[in-house]
Amino acid sequence: MKDNTKQQIPPEKGSKREYIRYLGAASTIGISFVINACVGLAIGWILDKKVFNTFPWLTIFFLILGIAAGFKYLFKIASKAGKYTDSTENEK
Repeated sequence: MKDNTKQQIPPEKGSKREYIRYLGAASTIGISFVINACVGLAIGWILDKKVFNTFPWLTIFFLILGIAAGFKYLFKIASKAGKYTDSTENEK
């Protein structure tokens, strides 16, 4: 008797699941980019207006940091997608 406690996913089905997972992650890029920029803007504005009274310098600085965080996430997802396409091309 074989012990089939761990079910193995067939290669075709596994690659479809990976594709759908990466597609879902890629679809969040736009919303994540906007949220990162808005959070950076809000933090900068609060620090400028309420804490340090240095408007607009911290607002601009934190907005740029938020945009940079959005680009970092974009490149992270793009590199994962690139690895996925490279691995699927090698399987063919």
